[in-house]
Amino acid sequence: MTKTLTLHLISEATGQTLNTVARACITQFPNTTIKLRHWNLIRTSAQLQRVIHNIASEPGPVMSSLMDPVLQAELKTGCTHLGIRLLNVLDNVLLFLTEQTEEEATLRPGSQYIMDENYHQRIEAMHYVIAHDDGQQVSGLDEADVILIGVSRVSKTPTCFYLANRGIKAANVPLIMGIAPPKSLLTTQKPVVGLTIDPKRLVEIRRSRLSQLTHGKHYSTAEDSYINFEKVREELLWVRKLCREHNWPIIDVTHRSIEESSTVILDLIGHHLEKH
Repeated sequence: MTKTLTLHLISEATGQTLNTVARACITQFPNTTIKLRHWNLIRTSAQLQRVIHNIASEPGPVMSSLMDPVLQAELKTGCTHLGIRLLNVLDNVLLFLTEQTEEEATLRPGSQYIMDENYHQRIEAMHYVIAHDDGQQVSGLDEADVILIGVSRVSKTPTCFYLANRGIKAANVPLIMGIAPPKSLLTTQKPVVGLTIDPKRLVEIRRSRLSQLTHGKHYSTAEDSYINFEKVREELLWVRKLCREHNWPIIDVTHRSIEESSTVILDLIGHHLEKH
């Protein structure tokens, strides 16, 4: 029998750290439906008291990344009063680093979001991805850190945006069988990575996309070809052949998340830089 649990995440900043930790862990408990409630940018006592009031109306354990000792104490008192378990996920890490560095932590909330050089690099990368998404500007491929290629709906765009958030300028060049790839792609010295996927899975993704666009109406001849299994399989084989001809690595994303695919791509970028 499936259980249901409400897990409250309280942060002084954007809550990304807590959300990442929580989501990485809750997948390990398939027999429990865990509902996440996010309470972000909590930086005053008044804000925290409103959160505690809401927790009382929907009881559940609390994970916190609060840095302010006063807010931490207030939250601990509130949870104790409600009989609710509280875990501050940063305590052990901060204690460990304090011991190792022999330096007291500054306990500044949101200090990881400083608008430094890395921040501006990520913004620049995001602008680049937007301008070069889906082959919009193939003339600027030599400015890219990596070029992703593949047929329609193999997750090129979301992967590019994820890489941009890591400060990587990723260009997205769609490949259409029967149309020659742009010359700038064939002559670039930048790393090129092909994305592929199981043809059955790609047909499912494309069919779902078409259904959304056509609202269940009959497909045109071109649309029928777009989701025809043999045509799709032929497209993917063509991409594999093209990648072999140009010695471009290819990643099968069928069972990989965007994050996992991006990790492989980052490694490939590193290998490319080492060679050049």
